Order: sequence, then C-alpha cells, then structure tokens
Amino acid sequence: MGENDAIKALTARCAKRLSEMGLRLVVAESCTGGWLAKVLTDLPGSSAWFDRGYVTYSNEAKQSILGVRSDTLMAHGAVSEETVAEMVRGALTESGADLALAVSGIAGPGGGSVEKPVGTVCFAWQRRGATPQVSREIFEGDREQVRRQSVGYLLERLDEMLHE
Repeated sequence: MGENDAIKALTARCAKRLSEMGLRLVVAESCTGGWLAKVLTDLPGSSAWFDRGYVTYSNEAKQSILGVRSDTLMAHGAVSEETVAEMVRGALTESGADLALAVSGIAGPGGGSVEKPVGTVCFAWQRRGATPQVSREIFEGDREQVRRQSVGYLLERLDEMLHE
C-alpha cells in the first residue's frame, strides 16, 4: 500500500469513527496549506463530521483568525509547540467542533535554521474541554514529502483520539 493509499484508509477509518460518535472536527493548517482539509473532505458524507478548516499561513492570519498571541510568535516563532497549542485552542473556540488538529512547520526547501531545520513540523490535537497535546517532528524529504508526512501524522493522532 502506497503512502497516499495509507492516508486514504486512515481517513476513512477516522471518518467512520467520527460519524459513529457524532463528533465534529476542525483543522488549523499552516505548512500543509489545506491538504488535511482536502483529504478529509474527499470522502462523500464528510459534511456530517467535518466542521471547517482554517489555512492560517501568515502570522497575521494565525493572530486574527485563531487568536494566536503576538507574544507567542515573537518568543517562540510560528513553528513551535506553543504556537500550535494556541492554534488548536483557537480553532475550537472559533468553531462548534468537538475535536481539533493544528500544524505549522518548515516544509522547505528554504526557511530552516540550526534550531529548526527544514522538515521541522509542530502539531497539536485537542478534544474540547481537554488540554492540547503537542509534538515536534523532523521529517525527511522534499517539500511535498514533508507535507504528506505531516497530514499522515495528524490523521494518526486523530485516530488515537477517537479510539481512546
């Protein structure tokens, strides 16, 4: 099974579970540029469980749409656990969804640093009323591969949340 087939299968599994549980999902994306929302809404019937997606690529969008604080961005940067935690909280606050996923990263080919090399991606996931969970991963590959791995990673976190 190819990487795209694995993403499709995982998406279908999550969709079935969201539907069975009567839960709605919101996503807040930066480096993936809407790829996660696209994968989720590729499924017929996704309107039953997918609430909305935010593509907040700029820092200004993260602030005005999701309520990420300028202090957070200045102190930690857009690619940080602190920023994605605020993104995921903001997505839940601004929507009526039950679960949220957020991602911000450096997909490349440029933009990396010693502290945050190309391929560094930060993630957050949260159930309404719970504390956000966060992680930082470093993926190998070109821009498309980093973005695809990021989508797969978040779908895996969603699957875990739905089977806790």
